[in-house]
Amino acid sequence: MVGKDFWKNKNVFITGATGFLGNHLWKRLVNEGANVTILVRDKLKGINICEYKDVNIVYGKIEDVKLIERILGEYEIDTIFHLAAQAIVGVANRNPISTFESNILGTWNILESARRTSLIKRVVVASSDKAYGQQERLPYDENMCLKGKHPYDVSKTCADLISQSYYYTYNLPVCITRCGNLYGEGDFNFNRIIPQTIRSIYYNESPIIRSDGTFVRDYFYVQDAVEAYLLLAKKMDDKSIWGEAFNFSNEIQLNVFELVSKILKIMNSDLKPIILNKGKNEIKHQYLSANKAKKLLKWSHIYSMDEGLRRTVKWYAEYLSKL
Repeated sequence: MVGKDFWKNKNVFITGATGFLGNHLWKRLVNEGANVTILVRDKLKGINICEYKDVNIVYGKIEDVKLIERILGEYEIDTIFHLAAQAIVGVANRNPISTFESNILGTWNILESARRTSLIKRVVVASSDKAYGQQERLPYDENMCLKGKHPYDVSKTCADLISQSYYYTYNLPVCITRCGNLYGEGDFNFNRIIPQTIRSIYYNESPIIRSDGTFVRDYFYVQDAVEAYLLLAKKMDDKSIWGEAFNFSNEIQLNVFELVSKILKIMNSDLKPIILNKGKNEIKHQYLSANKAKKLLKWSHIYSMDEGLRRTVKWYAEYLSKL
């Protein structure tokens, strides 16, 4: 656990703060006394900007480097969590250019702006397990080459490598996170398998599996992700980890059918999933080793998969009951 005094009065900038992980992260940082500034591009359905009364809100796009430089300077930013990204694989396949602009250009804008700002002490960049592309050996570890092939994967490979280059070339204090598929309370993207499945079952509809059900993935509970990000940022007082990437995973691998079956069991449902077998341009089997984070950061996950799913189901049941 990260001590609360560490974040007290630190000036923190979060991109992607209205996203799933970012929403949990800014609230935690505010509770621990940080002065948080967030960048908001769109006012999305389901997001009440009034709830962000405890943070500084700047409206604009991550692609606007002059805006980023202004934020870092005027708000005297000490720590950056760069989470903003176009994160949906299907959207990336349909709209690669906007994905590349957001995920690649947006990342180098953050890094270049940080390089020009003397106050920056730590930059944590959100990469992804997808940055590895498809590897022959499992689980994936941080020594593997990054070789994404499809648009979303490529965008994360590029952003990851660019982040590393800013450390190796400019000694920028940057570290990189590579997590699996995040899930948990407050994910309003119902294209993702877990919230989509819970909503379907709640309304007594058979859950839909887009692939053949055998795709294997890491599923990482959002509260564990928040702890991982905060711990990594704190550990960056040790310069020996600058430039490093860290996998974060509970190291439990499930295929999609097994995941849906778990949710059905938790929700006491006898529904049967509908398998469409239409998954394309996605990696078949992918999961991570977290040995490096355990060894160098002394990190460990808190929640089991079953506990994380139970908490998630409870939250969505309460949310959907109010609609």
